[in-house]
Amino acid sequence: MKVFKTVKDLGDLNVAVKEALEVKKNRFAYKALGENKTLLAVFFNSSLRTRLSTQKAAMNLGMNVIVLDVNQGAWRLETERGVVMDGDKTEHILEAIPVMGSYCDIIGVRSFAQFENKQDDYNEKILNQFIQYSGRPVFSMEGATTHPLQAFADLITIEEFKTKARPKVVLSWAPHPKALPQAVPNSFADFMNEADVDFVITHPEGYELDPQFVRGAKVEYNQNKAFEGADFIYAKNWSAFEDAHYGQILSKDRSWTVDTAKMQLTNDAFFMHCLPVRRNMIVTDEVIESPKSIVIQEAANREISCEVVLKRMLSEL
Repeated sequence: MKVFKTVKDLGDLNVAVKEALEVKKNRFAYKALGENKTLLAVFFNSSLRTRLSTQKAAMNLGMNVIVLDVNQGAWRLETERGVVMDGDKTEHILEAIPVMGSYCDIIGVRSFAQFENKQDDYNEKILNQFIQYSGRPVFSMEGATTHPLQAFADLITIEEFKTKARPKVVLSWAPHPKALPQAVPNSFADFMNEADVDFVITHPEGYELDPQFVRGAKVEYNQNKAFEGADFIYAKNWSAFEDAHYGQILSKDRSWTVDTAKMQLTNDAFFMHCLPVRRNMIVTDEVIESPKSIVIQEAANREISCEVVLKRMLSEL
């Protein structure tokens, strides 16, 4: 594996999940793979779970780890071609990337959507420049449009907790005070559409996701109807995708908050969220603190999803 951005990069999902569950049984079984190898984790944005889980996964495999916070510990980077660099940006990313690549064997990149130019966001301009110019295998630690490590961890978690062969999984929009990217819901849809689940997306009108990720999923605009018989509820906010309102908040309707009454419509469903979560906006205290909340187990599996990706990349060095 040279690149990890979408579900297709994993190949057969059943094989990938089986590999993840085997890795979880013994996280240090492949420590020799990473001996004398270095991971560079490049952060353009804040992180808690991704930073810690990526470092832990790399250490499980015997790797050295360098973490670079671009906006705090490096020169300010220019990302556009043809710019006269007479402002506050000291270094161009086209020099910085190959320099970074010279110090490591694998690169992870975290760079969120800017909501300034939809085309730039959906072309994954920053991430793809690392893929093109670093000369190293590159994986996304959340890009402008996808968060595949999160979605892979979500799938592992569903596999561990499901009580039937083909569970009903619902991705539900929920209100939030800030405009958030579509990366997490995009990747969750990307993975669920390839998994053996009954997948439903529910959101208010105007919050339709990119069709390349929705694909054949059922879209239901009535949240209560979508929740009926569900085995897993995955709550997440995202801003508008359509051109006219890209990156905007169209609604803060608190009736979409996941509460006990909504969960009672389900088949005693497990509650999931990628974290961090705005309590009593996305989900009530009662639901996220209930025995059916598996957000901590889900977060713990971020270590496993990353370890599988790094293991595959190391195997091909």
